[in-house]
Amino acid sequence: MADFKKSVSLMSNAAEAAETEIDNTEYTEEEAKSVIKANEETFIQGLIDAVGFGNTETQRIEIVRGGRLFFAFRIHPLNADDYNRCREKHTKYVRNKQLGMKLPENTDSTKYRSEIIYQATVKEDREKLWDNKTIWEALRDRDVQIMGPLDVIEYSLLAGEKDRVLDAIDSLSGFDTNLEEVAKN
Repeated sequence: MADFKKSVSLMSNAAEAAETEIDNTEYTEEEAKSVIKANEETFIQGLIDAVGFGNTETQRIEIVRGGRLFFAFRIHPLNADDYNRCREKHTKYVRNKQLGMKLPENTDSTKYRSEIIYQATVKEDREKLWDNKTIWEALRDRDVQIMGPLDVIEYSLLAGEKDRVLDAIDSLSGFDTNLEEVAKN
């Protein structure tokens, strides 16, 4: 049996991209145009590949406590629309009579964070864990109030575990928290 030490371990299932060398050559405007023209097909293919990248990239999340693996699931990246839908779904809006429009009053951050985890979970794992009615009934038998999949996430993950899972989702979705790396680019 494996010896698990971390409460949440993150493992990438996607093949790592080969290290590419960056060309730092200074070009005149004419030379730059000719380089771009010569590499146009490569740029187009790269753009097409980048669009499909989020559909195949996954990362395994293991929930481990006291050296025991409790469960594992896989996550995939989210796009900006996914994050926005999660935020809107769990934000209460009020009508401002002076401006004549609805304005956000507050966001239920607990539900919002659980919704992000739910949406980022690979469909097969979502069905096995968060949407599983057998799990819902077993938790209800333990007097845990389960109204839906977000409640399963809320009760099964500790606050720190949720933070680490959310960090993994953000990282997989392209949000880089390494300021040193961002400064280089």
